[in-house]
Amino acid sequence: MPQSLANLYIHLIFSTKDRFPFLTDDVRPDLHAYMATVLANLNSPAMLINSVQDHVHILFTMSRTVTLAQVVEDVKKSSSKWIKTQSPQLAAFAWQAGYGGFSVSESNVPKVESYIRRQEEHHRVKSFQEEYQAFLMKHNIQYDERYVWD
Repeated sequence: MPQSLANLYIHLIFSTKDRFPFLTDDVRPDLHAYMATVLANLNSPAMLINSVQDHVHILFTMSRTVTLAQVVEDVKKSSSKWIKTQSPQLAAFAWQAGYGGFSVSESNVPKVESYIRRQEEHHRVKSFQEEYQAFLMKHNIQYDERYVWD
């Protein structure tokens, strides 16, 4: 086959270090826009980005020429540097070391978008840890509890 083609949707989730509530209402819209720009520069355009105070959900189309690890590294590194410049209260900002990347089928994209849009509502009744563990179980990802949280 002479062409290399792909249509891969990824639901990416990661939190702030120690789930510290750095992501306030005033910083989130600009953070989402910044992250969308980083993703676009990686040819992995964001479809939807939303967050609550301690974590981010990103639905994006994966580039066929960049690995997931490269995308995550660039998004986290760039956005961490950027957010630290936004106010003195954010100077100690850091993302957690890890992340969760989950494949999404084309037919399931609307459902995932709806889920991401409703983060504030969702987290009135479920913590980030509970949500993340549910994702790991749903996607049959084996993990060691000692190394999931930082």
